[in-house]
Amino acid sequence: MSWEKAAGMPLTFLVAHDMLVLQGRLVGGEWLLVNGVSSGVGVASLQLGKALGAKVIGTSGSAEKLERLAPLGLDVGLCTRGADFAPRVLEVTGRGADLVVNTVGGSVFAEEIRAMAFEGRLAMVGYVDGTLHADLDLGALHAKRLTLFGVSNKMRSKEQRAAGVRRFVVEVMPHFVAGRITPQIDGVFDFPRLKEAKARMEAGCHVGKIVLRMRVASS
Repeated sequence: MSWEKAAGMPLTFLVAHDMLVLQGRLVGGEWLLVNGVSSGVGVASLQLGKALGAKVIGTSGSAEKLERLAPLGLDVGLCTRGADFAPRVLEVTGRGADLVVNTVGGSVFAEEIRAMAFEGRLAMVGYVDGTLHADLDLGALHAKRLTLFGVSNKMRSKEQRAAGVRRFVVEVMPHFVAGRITPQIDGVFDFPRLKEAKARMEAGCHVGKIVLRMRVASS
């Protein structure tokens, strides 16, 4: 694996493993819904979900991005930035999503609750929309026996952050070795082009990870 590919692996795939496996308990045959599927964490969740045998629905505001993710195994791509995807998710799955990954934020939270299956799980991992509050349908939470959990390292100790690494090495690394998962690199920028890389990220043009390449000074 190249250094650039390797750089695109640790953080996003450790987060995906936390969401899908350690907390999300995703198993083969289940339906995974990833809102904001073209993000770094979104693409990692798609790839790991497929490696685990799940069926994956992804949302994105760009039809082009969804097309680029089809070769990675995206089963259903929904081109939308709005909270309007639950009817389609229910139609496709017949029961709703078993696990939902929210990389978008509060603007789609209520719709995700509507899209969830009985005993579904929801991982809150990002809020690029800047919306930190959302309505929660307590009736749905109660009747469908839903599980909601956050995914963040902000308040974890070093020991807590390291706790899942051993399982990651055992359960996920073999997929990289076998070529079933390859980090999706949108672009590689030499460090002097940092501003350009940052602008691409903030414009939402990327699919997967943007990598900065550090040049080693010759002695």
